[in-house]
Amino acid sequence: MARHTITIEYCPKCNWMLRAAYFAQEFLSSFTENIQGLTLVPSEQNGSFIISVDGIKIFDRIESGGFPEIKVLKQMVRDRVAPHQPLGHADTPSRLKS
Repeated sequence: MARHTITIEYCPKCNWMLRAAYFAQEFLSSFTENIQGLTLVPSEQNGSFIISVDGIKIFDRIESGGFPEIKVLKQMVRDRVAPHQPLGHADTPSRLKS
């Protein structure tokens, strides 16, 4: 089984270190068998929050215009590191009000 490396680059000036750490914890607990390492990287670019798997960008907050729910990010990571792994309740549609 291939093991993957995840990088979360975050803007420290935006106080996103705790958000990055929370996402890291979620990824590590959900994909324990599939992750070789996870790195948090303080960005020099204001407003930056980028998640990469094996050097391939899968999420960019600036390009997306904001942050999705954690379950959406977990689905994005899962599709790269363990495409056949079910995520339980995180695979159900969102119940957000429009």
